[in-house]
Amino acid sequence: MFRVLKAIDMGIDRLSHYLLVICIFLMLFFSVLTILLRWFGQSLEFVEPFVRHLVFLSTFLGGVLATGRGTHIGIDVLGKILESMHKEFLCDQLKRVISLASLGTLCWLVVASIHFVKMEMEFGRESFFGLSTGMLVLIIPFGFSLIAYRFFYLFVASFGPDAAVILDAGATPGIPSSREHEGKGGQS
Repeated sequence: MFRVLKAIDMGIDRLSHYLLVICIFLMLFFSVLTILLRWFGQSLEFVEPFVRHLVFLSTFLGGVLATGRGTHIGIDVLGKILESMHKEFLCDQLKRVISLASLGTLCWLVVASIHFVKMEMEFGRESFFGLSTGMLVLIIPFGFSLIAYRFFYLFVASFGPDAAVILDAGATPGIPSSREHEGKGGQS
């Protein structure tokens, strides 16, 4: 079971990488194209809303990648205190609770964003390329769902064979984690 979940997680990671690179190149291309066309007194109406939605999608994809690496924004004062006190077990339990709470919050956000998409489908207008704004805001539940899965995987995998790697993923770079202290015989 852990292998299947890990394969899905790795697939999400790869997909997010590729989509993010494509989004960035498209944003750069269309932004430069807009500048060039303005020199000649021309413009393409679809470019600005298209680039805005690419930025929106890129934000979610960055969140997906950051969640998988454990580098997402977090205020983890208690975790740092536990690490400095070498309370590895409590620190690991705290990371599991944070993953579970994040998963719960994201599931709620997915449901709320689906309701938003339904309203936008009903009352939205046409944006560009004949797409309604309802289709474009599908980015929101898509992004929240991917991030939710990553937290789900982090929680489940923290009990599996890769638990040491998963639980140590959120360690702050440059600050040795409690596991690093153990490997050195408890010395700093």
